Amino acid sequence: MIVTFIVGAISLGMVFLYGCVGEIITEKAGHLNLGIPGVMCLGTAGGTLGASMYMSMCADKANPSYLLLLLFCIVFAAVFGAFGGLVYSFLTVSLRCNQNITGLALTTFGAGLTQYMITSVDKTYLTVAARTMSQGLPFAQNLGWFGQIFLSHSLLTYLAIGIAVATGIVLKRTRLGLELRAVGENPATADAAGINVTAYKYGAILTGSAVAGLGGLFYSMDYMKGSLENVSTIQAFGWLSIALVIFTLWRPILSVAGSIVFGGLYILAAYITGISFAQMKLLTLIPYVVTVIVLIVTSIFNSKNAQAPAALGQTYFREDR
Repeated sequence: MIVTFIVGAISLGMVFLYGCVGEIITEKAGHLNLGIPGVMCLGTAGGTLGASMYMSMCADKANPSYLLLLLFCIVFAAVFGAFGGLVYSFLTVSLRCNQNITGLALTTFGAGLTQYMITSVDKTYLTVAARTMSQGLPFAQNLGWFGQIFLSHSLLTYLAIGIAVATGIVLKRTRLGLELRAVGENPATADAAGINVTAYKYGAILTGSAVAGLGGLFYSMDYMKGSLENVSTIQAFGWLSIALVIFTLWRPILSVAGSIVFGGLYILAAYITGISFAQMKLLTLIPYVVTVIVLIVTSIFNSKNAQAPAALGQTYFREDR
């Protein structure tokens, strides 16, 4: 039972991880994108469309090519997510619209467009595609609990962890990351130093949205095994991904552990016997409560390393610098 719980926590946690890392990249550029839930919905639509298109072209529909199918889905999900990011960045960077209102509008837009798109997608072979994409290493079951916990997951799981680690290294150890963080902390100073603030903001938002879009792909094709009945649930996971950014103190590598913790807290109620439906729903609020506690603790100690980028949510007007 414990092994099953851990495997479930890791699986669901990867949905949060994609969204969290995508939002961290965006926030490091000084933009609070509350449209991440909508972007993840768009990723679901894109990934589902990619899977459907590949399966319709595949000659052997019972045994599709694992790598080609995965590539199709990743590209479509990332492009759809980046499209959401492009809309957001054009409105908030170029037109200087309010970031919070734009993000909320993007969430509504993304969720609505996804609901419309999935009604026109051929779902005939989605289950086969999902089963192909979600398979782990073939010898994992022969290694006992170690294989089940660490090796039974799909390639998308390890891709999420790899993206998180790579993002942490880039932000902390490279000039690209240093300049991006400078844009998020003080865009006027970065601009005066010769950094193209607009290009960095666009690049960060598009990249972050593409990564978040993969979270929608993972949810629909891996976690839900191709079922689109509860696709609207991805919105709730999107909000939890934003909360996870605060919980992990804007650190991508720490978000790997944080996402698994959130995944475990979210599914905890299913492993506790003898509780009512209301109590089960109440337990799903624990991740939000934990996030509030982290906010309070970091505010009390006021550590500089545990704070959001200084210019987060602020519109940059170059003529005012």
